[in-house]
Amino acid sequence: MGELVREHCQPCDGSTPRLAAAEAAQLQAALDSDWESSERVLRRRFQRPDFASAFTLGTGIAPLAEREGNYPDLELGWGYLNVALTTHAAEGLTRNDFGMAAKIDRIASGPGRLGAGS
Repeated sequence: MGELVREHCQPCDGSTPRLAAAEAAQLQAALDSDWESSERVLRRRFQRPDFASAFTLGTGIAPLAEREGNYPDLELGWGYLNVALTTHAAEGLTRNDFGMAAKIDRIASGPGRLGAGS
């Protein structure tokens, strides 16, 4: 996760290629094992003890998404937050999605773990 968490999302457009399955698998190995992926989406469910804790995690992800220009789908409910990452311009997964997942893992691991400049 160390290398991915330091990377910043790069702008994507219609010519941005999706990752090959082998490269995606290699990058996923650097993430928490709770991340699941398909050809197009990287997903993780975060369990929390209550609604407020799940909501707090979601609000921690929001400013990161704005800084990175990578906007995950967030589904919030009592005691959980589902996160789904994909690069719409590439119609699948790019390195940006894995970098964002690494940053989200860091946020989820504790308060104050990811500074404003990361």
